[in-house]
Amino acid sequence: MSEMAQQFAVSRLTLADVDGLLPIEQQLYSHPWTRGNFTDSFTSGYDAFCLRDPDAGVIAYCVVMAVVDELHLLNITVASSFQGQGLARQLLDHVFSHAAQSGMESVLLEVRVSNLRAIQVYQQAGFVEIGRRKAYYPAQSNTREDAIVMRRSQG
Repeated sequence: MSEMAQQFAVSRLTLADVDGLLPIEQQLYSHPWTRGNFTDSFTSGYDAFCLRDPDAGVIAYCVVMAVVDELHLLNITVASSFQGQGLARQLLDHVFSHAAQSGMESVLLEVRVSNLRAIQVYQQAGFVEIGRRKAYYPAQSNTREDAIVMRRSQG
């Protein structure tokens, strides 16, 4: 983990943080999460964690949903000016600890086939491809993009 990543403590993401997340989502994604997506996640009881910079506020965040014995990573995002500093890995490590403490056997996620940078981060964190979801994500010009389904076992 880089020096930069070590100076940010993981904390809970709250509904009060949503306004600060929307510009990050809109900058980074062609189909960003909306206020409603975040609000629904909080009202559904999903867990959400973040890293905060004293000056910039929330700079990285993730949302996870427990399903039986598996934790599903729904969103993990690092603000563009903070990417490449180990922050996604720091959040993933926290997710793995949270999963273990919650008795989860694995962590599951979907990632766009075109998101090579994220795929590499996930592989380095121990995720392996277990399948594909055809036309899972909305894409440009009313098309759809496949998702790679990845899992990391806790054992």
